[in-house]
Amino acid sequence: MGRFPQTTSWSIDKDVGNDYVIAVKKNQPKLHRHIQRIAAFQKPTSRYVATEKTRNRVTTLTREVFHDLNGINPQWIGIKSLIRVERVGIRAGKQYHEIVCYISSLIGTAEEFACDIRGYWSIENCLYWVKDVVLKEDDSTIRLGNAPANLSILRAFALNILRRNGHTSITITQRFLSNDIDKLLALVEQNSPTLLKGVEQLNILLGTSN
Repeated sequence: MGRFPQTTSWSIDKDVGNDYVIAVKKNQPKLHRHIQRIAAFQKPTSRYVATEKTRNRVTTLTREVFHDLNGINPQWIGIKSLIRVERVGIRAGKQYHEIVCYISSLIGTAEEFACDIRGYWSIENCLYWVKDVVLKEDDSTIRLGNAPANLSILRAFALNILRRNGHTSITITQRFLSNDIDKLLALVEQNSPTLLKGVEQLNILLGTSN
């Protein structure tokens, strides 16, 4: 599903002054193209190149930071930096090339953003990968109004509840609970305070994004 500027930025920027680094994915094609155009015609304010080696992979990463925000949707609250990361290397004996773009509320050097992006991907792999791949969020056909963002929040609530109760594999947990309504209801009852708090937060989001 699309990650929308109002909901995403509001939930981060209003939350005790937290900053953010957000990957620009295929569901934000206009923003991704805009960052690519800036990178093609402007010099970065900071650039950092490094080579990383693992057991079966050698990757050269070029990280560039830009601060030209002309043309960026103003609903991306607090945005101050655009980051472009180019990966070129060999993976399992085959060459590959990919480009990933990010936006951030921070101002920093390309080397500093390299550390922030590593932290981002640890969260991405833990939460968004499960939502996108296991829960099929990107395949959802629900796209009108606030519904996609609301369902994304509810999926996050569900994942947090499962992990708080010791379920590390969401795929196995789905099989374990899907055909046993008693176990599912027991899990909901045990975590009713967390669910109520989640509903309150969802109502706040709905009230601010309408």
